[in-house]
Amino acid sequence: MSFTTEFKEFAMRGNVIDLAVGIVIGAAFGKIVSSLVEAVIMPVVGILTAGNDFSKLAVQIGQNAKGEPLLLKYGAFIQSIVDFVIIAFVLFVAIRAINRLKKPPVAAAPSAPPRQEILLVEIRDLLAKR
Repeated sequence: MSFTTEFKEFAMRGNVIDLAVGIVIGAAFGKIVSSLVEAVIMPVVGILTAGNDFSKLAVQIGQNAKGEPLLLKYGAFIQSIVDFVIIAFVLFVAIRAINRLKKPPVAAAPSAPPRQEILLVEIRDLLAKR
């Protein structure tokens, strides 16, 4: 089997195509969620935290040879964690909604038989014992 034939078989498998489509859709969805976080959610968080921007939090740990401050930018790390939690929550809600659409409605538990049938079964069992 030639290299090109083998590659063609690999590339045309259903799983590879599905994976490619999933990556493209995931990237587009990631942009949507990132936009939601940056444009809608973070301004509200900024209001709740009195306008503090986490990404600008830093501690000076020294100076370089030019005399410029060396900063430990822990605020950027905090901002990334907040972004991750929000994105994970939005994805959870979206996937949960999609899964609810895919599931068939749960069938109701069968109701108890009518009282007459229960009595008839008891009578039958008593007669069978004789």
